[in-house]
Amino acid sequence: MTPDEYCQDKAARSGSSFYYSFLFLPLERRRAITALYAFCREVDDVVDETRDTGVARTKLDWWADEVARMVKGSPGHPVTQALQPHLQSYDITHARLQEVIAGMRMDLDQNRYFDFEGLSLYCRRAAGVVGEMASSIFGRTDPQTLRYADRLGLAFQLTNIIRDVGEDARNGRIYLPLEDLTRHGLTAADLLAQRHTPAFVELMRFQTDRARAVYREAYRLLPEVDRRAQRPGLIMSAIYSTLLDEIERDGFLVLDRRTSLTPIRKLLLAWRTWVSGRPPGFNAARQAEV
Repeated sequence: MTPDEYCQDKAARSGSSFYYSFLFLPLERRRAITALYAFCREVDDVVDETRDTGVARTKLDWWADEVARMVKGSPGHPVTQALQPHLQSYDITHARLQEVIAGMRMDLDQNRYFDFEGLSLYCRRAAGVVGEMASSIFGRTDPQTLRYADRLGLAFQLTNIIRDVGEDARNGRIYLPLEDLTRHGLTAADLLAQRHTPAFVELMRFQTDRARAVYREAYRLLPEVDRRAQRPGLIMSAIYSTLLDEIERDGFLVLDRRTSLTPIRKLLLAWRTWVSGRPPGFNAARQAEV
């Protein structure tokens, strides 16, 4: 198996919605984004699949060293071997890759966030910086596209947090800011006990409104000159914002189940967005800017 095949297999087996945004890219860009995605999966799996925190830290330290070796031209892992040829072409920097690893270390160091500011730092490292690298792979000409990509990454991560509230709580992690829980008369114990109350529904509606506001902010920041090139990210936003609609429509039943879209629906959303270059809500967000 070649390094590119390893990354392709990693992406396909993950079942992630991100896979649908890669389908329409030219081969070289598709190889680059698939390698970047595989890298993110590898370091994320360290945290998710390693029970011993000390072992997880050691593995992340190894990945940090491997990134340094890759940048110097001596990658040893199939993922870094696949990613290394694309570093200069697509502005995939040592600092940004290390920031992703720093985000994974945050998962080992804390399982609660007091406020949205603290959570935003985690989201920046886990998703925003990935969005910046992805925007370069897709094709970025305007520096403001970096701001768009960072905000879109935040919106994606907030959507993930909403979708995975129950699963994360069962793993001892609560990403919803504790000050938001307090404001709605809830405690961490309520989430851990899977209490689906009116107060919980209001909390989740608040989180959903915040995520939607970030999607709108990202859309307003995207320069028109880069909109066509950035369609893969817009495909992801179409899938994730539709997922958010489904979660709300189901009454925020996220404590004991995981809402998802069917592959056919994801593919349809991907095709429509690729053709139009506009995910649901894009036009309304841009008009609100005027």
